[in-house]
Amino acid sequence: MLEEKLDALAQMMAEHMANPFPPGFRGRDVLDHDMVLLDADAYAYAAGALEGPLDQQRHAGLMRVTTVLAKVLPAIDDEYAAKYYTHVRDMAALAAEIETLRDKTPLTGEVRPGGGRG
Repeated sequence: MLEEKLDALAQMMAEHMANPFPPGFRGRDVLDHDMVLLDADAYAYAAGALEGPLDQQRHAGLMRVTTVLAKVLPAIDDEYAAKYYTHVRDMAALAAEIETLRDKTPLTGEVRPGGGRG
């Protein structure tokens, strides 16, 4: 199951890189969040999750980004940008789901001491 989700994340990241950044969103803030940085952060955290478990700081950053994306999406008034950032949100959410799966032991499904991060 984890391998399937990793494959799906890799596909989403490839699709993301193939899509042009929304015109008019460079240097634009939505609800006090820089949209370029939000995009870059989400991609970086997803790339880290693809490579292996995130450390505690990057895991917290991924959770922050997913929360911010959920907050700013309804405030985006451009159709293409809304679609673009919905994909970014979905990519970050899948990375977070992968991290959650990694936190569980394979046999019992219980969280390992220390959150599974060694």
